[in-house]
Amino acid sequence: MNEMYAEWLVKRKAPAYTMVLKILMGILCVIAFLLSISPAFGIFGVIILFAVGGATYLVFRNSEVEFEYLFVTGSLSIDRIYGKSKRKKAWEATVDEIQIIAPTGSIEARDHETKEMKVFDFSSKTPDAKTYTMISQSGSERTKVIFEPNDKLLRCIKMTAPRKVVSQI
Repeated sequence: MNEMYAEWLVKRKAPAYTMVLKILMGILCVIAFLLSISPAFGIFGVIILFAVGGATYLVFRNSEVEFEYLFVTGSLSIDRIYGKSKRKKAWEATVDEIQIIAPTGSIEARDHETKEMKVFDFSSKTPDAKTYTMISQSGSERTKVIFEPNDKLLRCIKMTAPRKVVSQI
């Protein structure tokens, strides 16, 4: 039995506004707490405190995003992980649906692109990251996926479908 298995975790770089938003939500929590203990606002202050607290929780949890690439014998899936606790399937395809995997910006990748494609970016968005473009087709829907696989993941896909992977390994 010849099973291929590879996984890789990539942490997305948080945008610059995330830190400002976190500080702002912290300040709003302090203000909401002060309103909740003020007798002038009563129960309305407590409701505001719970609403602001819930919004702050969502901001903090969703500001840290990681992507897990998982290749298991002919199937590639990408999961989005929020705050290191909540996992959500972002994209999935079989090797048969994948047309090409090539370095982003390469001629091979550009040859397969069309204007009406859906584009997903599952990369870290760091400037020095080595990203790859994957073009897949499921039925009539063409998809372009930008991601950052490691060498093991690329090797596993290449061993399963050697003509579909263009790389330097």
